[in-house]
Amino acid sequence: MLLLVFLISIAVLLLCIIKVKLNAFVALLVCAYGTGILALATYAGGAAPEGFSSIADVTACVTSNFGSTLGSIGIVTGLGVMLGMFMYESGGIDNIVDKVLKAVGPKRSQYAVSVAGFITGIPVFGDVVYIMFAPMLRVLSRKTGYSMAAYGCAISVATTCTFALVLPTAPPLAVAAAMDVNVGIFFFYALISAFVGMFVGGIIYGGIVNKQDKKAGKTWDFSDLDSELTENAAKASTKPKMGAMMAMSILLVPIILILLGSFSAFLLPADSGVLKILAFLGDKNVAMTIGVLYGAFVARPHLNRSITEIMTEGADKVGLILLITGAGGAYGGVLKACGIANVITDGLQGFHMPILVMCFVIAQVLRIATGSTTVALTTTAAIVSGAAAASGVSPILCAIAVCAGGIGLSLPNDSGFWAISRFFHLNEIDTIRGWTLGGFVAGLSILLFACILSLFQGFLPGLI
Repeated sequence: MLLLVFLISIAVLLLCIIKVKLNAFVALLVCAYGTGILALATYAGGAAPEGFSSIADVTACVTSNFGSTLGSIGIVTGLGVMLGMFMYESGGIDNIVDKVLKAVGPKRSQYAVSVAGFITGIPVFGDVVYIMFAPMLRVLSRKTGYSMAAYGCAISVATTCTFALVLPTAPPLAVAAAMDVNVGIFFFYALISAFVGMFVGGIIYGGIVNKQDKKAGKTWDFSDLDSELTENAAKASTKPKMGAMMAMSILLVPIILILLGSFSAFLLPADSGVLKILAFLGDKNVAMTIGVLYGAFVARPHLNRSITEIMTEGADKVGLILLITGAGGAYGGVLKACGIANVITDGLQGFHMPILVMCFVIAQVLRIATGSTTVALTTTAAIVSGAAAASGVSPILCAIAVCAGGIGLSLPNDSGFWAISRFFHLNEIDTIRGWTLGGFVAGLSILLFACILSLFQGFLPGLI
């Protein structure tokens, strides 16, 4: 019966988001409460899980899991948006892209596009990246003849790999918190995994899409491009742009602090004063705070707006993201508390499915059903955390497998699908070819990479 409750819950969530067009935050809360109540009905006259025996327990579960999810990621997410805005508004991101393009040349522009998307996808949210890059990529496509569907694949796969895997974005933060893993060690292995996904799904698969389009003689409409470029030029900043290396330093400061705080425990004695200082500075909230202060300081000479105005706009942007993330955590918490998570994991284990594959499959199913990477990852992490802890496989690798499942197979119920289609002027078929399938290839390659790492988890640092 609990499995039926879960299927009904997913169907209702899908119906609310796709057909009713209900806001994802409200839809998740509705399904969280409804799932809890239906689960209680299945226990009528039977033994319910401890702490989940009344309607009051349902509301308490939703509230506590919502709060705990936001408590673990709220500060970092808000600061991450501000950090990204300083990089963007100072012109630093533009210079990073220019440097990469000059380094690889126009014939290998897809490499530059992927790397640029990979870098900017860490501090900047996906739709913003697409808005930033779309005019430039359309100009590149007109000059080089490289397929727009392939460029869309390169940038969207790279950006989503970092969004789903690399801190300080919200989904991997929520996964790390739910699965109780060290964020610094997780960041290290997740960053490498995201690069693998970007290379296989964005560059290699994107190259295949480009060859297919050239063979078919496919052309693209750039008739509106000149007016777009004129409008963008009119809005350009009158102040000098920040240099590429300085812009990169804004991103690297918090990352280096987090890595030092995490890996210093393997190098320094436990009672070392230096270790305690590094642990404090490497705390994700402290590191991001330092990063934002540093970013504000170095970006100031290049900004047309005040630092306060930029920070306020960043705080405004992050509100709905946090609400959806918190609601996803609440929904996943209900699935776990009422026993549905155990039914799902036990059922999949009955098929003798390896834990890493199970983590990937559940996340991928929820990704398809809800159209949201954030919802899929936060919910899956809550479902599989117990099974992952008891599996004998490193929780770090299980978390990476969960994140890999949230990449790809983006369908029209995903707002990102339409953002890519709209900004890059692609029809639905080309969006599916470039992004939907490209992301799936990336996710599978990351899962395979995690499986390979699991063979050496007794030797690799942090994978215990």
